Amino acid sequence: MKTSKLIAAAALSVLAAAGAHAETYEGVHPLTTANSRANVSAEATVAARSGNPYGDGSDAGVQTVASNTDRAAVRAQAVAAAHNPLQSLDRRAFYRDQVPAAYYKPKVSVTRQAGL
Repeated sequence: MKTSKLIAAAALSVLAAAGAHAETYEGVHPLTTANSRANVSAEATVAARSGNPYGDGSDAGVQTVASNTDRAAVRAQAVAAAHNPLQSLDRRAFYRDQVPAAYYKPKVSVTRQAGL
């Protein structure tokens, strides 16, 4: 029994040693470019100042939109939306995607003040 345990332990240690291959660190990879720092900096400046070649409207310049809506009407709609307390209320945040009735307040609220 003692020899079988010894053989099993030796086999296990051989398997553990075979499975423990560590990778070696080869350091930082050497540079493989022939460009100088000044050339790379100049190319980067040109690329940063040029438009996005993959964008849809990069070469279109300023685009105008024809609209027949009055500026004052658009502003009034924006002010009304900004003052709406339920504007950012998302029904998905509630149980069964239903906004509770308590959130829908009446347009006019009546308050009472105590008289002295």
